[in-house]
Amino acid sequence: MTILRGTASPPKYQRLAADLRRRIDSGEWKDGGRLPVENELEEQYAVARNTVRLAVDVLVNEGRVLRIQGKGTYLRQRARHDHRAYVRPARRGPMVPSGTTYVDEAREAGRTLTVDFEVAAVLARRDVADWLGLRPEETVMIRRQLCRVDQEPYAIEESHYRAGLAAGTALMDDEPVPGGDERILAALGRAETSATDHLTARMPGPAEAAWFGLGAGVPLLVNTRVTRDGRGPIRVVETRYAADRARLLFELGEGAAAAG
Repeated sequence: MTILRGTASPPKYQRLAADLRRRIDSGEWKDGGRLPVENELEEQYAVARNTVRLAVDVLVNEGRVLRIQGKGTYLRQRARHDHRAYVRPARRGPMVPSGTTYVDEAREAGRTLTVDFEVAAVLARRDVADWLGLRPEETVMIRRQLCRVDQEPYAIEESHYRAGLAAGTALMDDEPVPGGDERILAALGRAETSATDHLTARMPGPAEAAWFGLGAGVPLLVNTRVTRDGRGPIRVVETRYAADRARLLFELGEGAAAAG
């Protein structure tokens, strides 16, 4: 077995990592299966032991494999969990509460969802202030949900509200709101009827990487939603997902949900 060469040849360990990645993607090793030990890979690819170690380091950093001291290197058993980032409403009206969607998805997948809530007053980031029509660094309330699926960290959802909108409501409580945050907003006369999503990817900060338990090379998927009603913007919801365990679905048009 040889490592394919490109026209602008990258380092040998990167080419070895690329071929191991190809073999993993082809299903040669199943989830939880053990990769060949280092001396086997040395013989298969006719490379030095250090080249093998560097290549496997790449896969470890990507979150694809896990080294277990004294046992070997194994494919990570990590099932992706689908989340409907946008669900087409059955009829014109308020948007579907995200909390309800999380619960339904976990139940359908036969998995267990747990959510911890935190509430804090912070200075608005410049982008959040712009979206909400606030002055830079004006105070906003953040309602944070730390979501785990089968106890594995899955998503961090942060809803940013004007401080005056959230004051004196259940949005200030660090616990679930019956019917979802959307019910409180509707009772305040601010039912969310439209939204714009901004979907990006970035590398996690140290605290994020630690909470998610990410490999050094695994990015976050970041979905930032700005919701509105007829009077203007209501809130900014930023949800961060670990890219190695989440897939975001956007249902558009008739019959989209059935095709999922």
